[in-house]
Amino acid sequence: MLKNITLSAEEEWISRARAKAAAEKSTLNELFRRWLRQYVERGRTENEIDMVMDSMDYVYSGKKFTRDELNER
Repeated sequence: MLKNITLSAEEEWISRARAKAAAEKSTLNELFRRWLRQYVERGRTENEIDMVMDSMDYVYSGKKFTRDELNER
């Protein structure tokens, strides 16, 4: 369910944002919803990455690799 909220910003920024959104075939509402979703999920994604890295603490390569070794293909 979508819920309406009220935001305030400088009139010039709103006009410029609307024009840019229109050029991208979008709306300020859609751009805000996309930004809000990314903002909320950003911390969750970082936490998930940290959990994966923590779960791999047992992995040991046996040595410290040089920069050249790390870049070999």
